[in-house]
Amino acid sequence: MANYDVIIIGSGPGGYVGAIRCAQLGLKTACVEGRDTLGGTCLNVGCIPSKALLHASHQLHEAEHNFAKMGLTGAAPKVDWKQMLAYKDDVIAQNTKGIEFLFKKNKVDWIKGWASIPKAGEVKVGDEIHTAKHIVIASGSEPATIPGAEVTIDEKVVVTSTGALELNKIPKTMTVVGGGVIGLELGSVYARLGTEVTVVEFMDGITPGMDLEVAKQFQRILAKQGLKFIMGAAVSKVAATKTKAKVTYKLRKDDSEHTLDTEVVLVSTGRKPFTEGLGLDALGIEMTPRGQIAQSSYRTNMPGIYAIGDAIEGPMLAHKAEDEGMAVAEMIAGQKPHVNYGVIPGVIYTHPEVANVGQTEEQLKEAGVAYKIGKFSFMGNGRAKANFAADGFVKLLADAKTDRILGAHVIGPMAGDLIHEVCVAMEFGAAAEDLARTCHAHPTYSEAMREAALACGDGAIHA
Repeated sequence: MANYDVIIIGSGPGGYVGAIRCAQLGLKTACVEGRDTLGGTCLNVGCIPSKALLHASHQLHEAEHNFAKMGLTGAAPKVDWKQMLAYKDDVIAQNTKGIEFLFKKNKVDWIKGWASIPKAGEVKVGDEIHTAKHIVIASGSEPATIPGAEVTIDEKVVVTSTGALELNKIPKTMTVVGGGVIGLELGSVYARLGTEVTVVEFMDGITPGMDLEVAKQFQRILAKQGLKFIMGAAVSKVAATKTKAKVTYKLRKDDSEHTLDTEVVLVSTGRKPFTEGLGLDALGIEMTPRGQIAQSSYRTNMPGIYAIGDAIEGPMLAHKAEDEGMAVAEMIAGQKPHVNYGVIPGVIYTHPEVANVGQTEEQLKEAGVAYKIGKFSFMGNGRAKANFAADGFVKLLADAKTDRILGAHVIGPMAGDLIHEVCVAMEFGAAAEDLARTCHAHPTYSEAMREAALACGDGAIHA
């Protein structure tokens, strides 16, 4: 039996960051993890491995479509799928071992096994009871199923993102159920590798909640890359055999029923909190109607028990969980942390990338906020044209009266990195003019962001 100041359940981005921050603040800390490796979904079967496959498949795309234009000739590369998966696994191992090193460096104990909470102040792992003044639930999320549909996931023919990262071969056809971030990223991977990918989406547009103008442009670009889209379609059944599957769906516009035959079905209809086995019902922990842990400033209704990350409300993003992990650690240590939920960026790692922060144009209209728009196309950016990356644009939204930046939406090269310039600006309450008057190195993609800020005023220079 060990006594701790803090025990954190789950070693994903929220859990491991929270554990390290607790240790830095002088708290005796342990982290419970049932996987054989640390890092949670993100490092093991989520963000990191998917980015490895996105990177590898993009290199193939460059070789097939752009190398010859630059005078790079020779035999086209062939896909060694086993080696690509081995590369992906090596990337996972490097990252998960890195977290293990950081735990040792910061003297965070890793309690191996699956946790339950018999009562406040106690965490049970296996047959052992560990005591702690504070318990933080950072148990993450798991893939959600298709609402109201008959479907059995075997992770071989009918897969979630987990199975899609380790298929035994590259399929000739794949049906992606859900036009959100995960489905589009993994759909892009397989489309580049030669798979015929069809996306079936319940709504009339992809990436619900995204700035509408960006979403429409994004879908057009993905269609040019070979992805097919069936919109406004409700999937009712996925029937699988050992080697193929049949997807049945109804079009909402006329209630007509259709089927698709496919080798693999990727179910990517979102995620839900993973709290099974923790014993929250018996404890009396309050839950939301959506199955999230109810909390106020990360405190549950049970004294000494906190919850963060995907287990609570808010966007299911690794970096949101990380911020909450740091915040709850500082709160336990007696500090007064703050997470600015209005400045949490979102990124889709396709090519081009898509990134956003702050409010969309649709949200501003609904709220009755007077705003102005600054837009700049990457076609006017010298670096983007040189790198065959001129698809897309930057869209900056600013208050019509004060010029304060209210949001930014980018579809284009390195959008996931470019967006943070606006995040920092918004954190300091900057105006579009502040961004426009900041010198940007030439030639860089970031100049497009400055040009969009200039467009909020007298006008962009290169448009």
